Amino acid sequence: MMNTKGYITSILLAVGCASAPAWAFTSSQLETFDNEPPLVRGMLERASLLLDEDEEEAAWKAADLYCQASRYGSAEGAYRLGMLYAVGRGVAANRDYAANLFGIASAHGHAEAQKMLETVALTTQQAPACVLSEVSPEKSPDTTAPRQSAAIDAYIATLPKHKRWVVELADKIASWHQVDSKLVLSIITAESNFTIAAQSNKDAQGLMQLIPATAERFNVKNAYNASQNIKGGVKYLRWLLSYFRGDVALAVAAYNAGERTVDRYHGIPPYKETKAYVKKVMGLYQSPYHVFDASITAPSPIISTLKTQSKAKKARVL
Repeated sequence: MMNTKGYITSILLAVGCASAPAWAFTSSQLETFDNEPPLVRGMLERASLLLDEDEEEAAWKAADLYCQASRYGSAEGAYRLGMLYAVGRGVAANRDYAANLFGIASAHGHAEAQKMLETVALTTQQAPACVLSEVSPEKSPDTTAPRQSAAIDAYIATLPKHKRWVVELADKIASWHQVDSKLVLSIITAESNFTIAAQSNKDAQGLMQLIPATAERFNVKNAYNASQNIKGGVKYLRWLLSYFRGDVALAVAAYNAGERTVDRYHGIPPYKETKAYVKKVMGLYQSPYHVFDASITAPSPIISTLKTQSKAKKARVL
């Protein structure tokens, strides 16, 4: 479960802040609450205190209060409810609901909601029922079931607390783009070891070590902004998975050396750095295949060649 500090950190990083303070009512927050009618202000304050309890039931009660505030026309209530749906706290994660709520709040002049709407990059008319009528929001499904383990999980467990928020942020951005967060975290580990300000001698920047050309390709304005960096890296990774038709090793090699280099060598390039990089990421991720969206791009020209070689090899074995 995401703790309160991690949750607030993810929000602030997603809208461009570098770090998050310990949970408290800030002066700007109190000023925001002061602009609300007394009834709505009470709802927002109670919801904020509930989120401080770090319990899923309390988070759901907070979501219920934000639903009520939204029904009273509170942009702040809609924005905060949108954040709960965005991160899946108290309620089931729902990107459509989050985008709709950010749109509602943004239409009322809520600046932070507008930033989040740009981050989500989605518009939808699908709103949670609790905003439209006097019903409670559906609770988040049980998340206590253990996930399939991978070596990256063991490594993440050793991370110091000041790096854990990166995991939460990467999980959410990866889910928004249908990429396995374990693969994203494996690449972050290999690229920067969760260091936001990392920079290579080839000018690769930030958590996922984006070179300027890749940053520009995927509309990353500030590669040292955690949210922008991860989003750009995940988009590139998603493109590579489509290009190499789910072959993780080829996609990872291309992330390091470029897709054209992989094409030129018809596989993992014979570079010492790239071979070591692929070995490290694959050792952490431990899965050779990832689902892909074939509509994103046409396949690499080497895919048909590799398929032919694979069939010939199987025929020889038979």
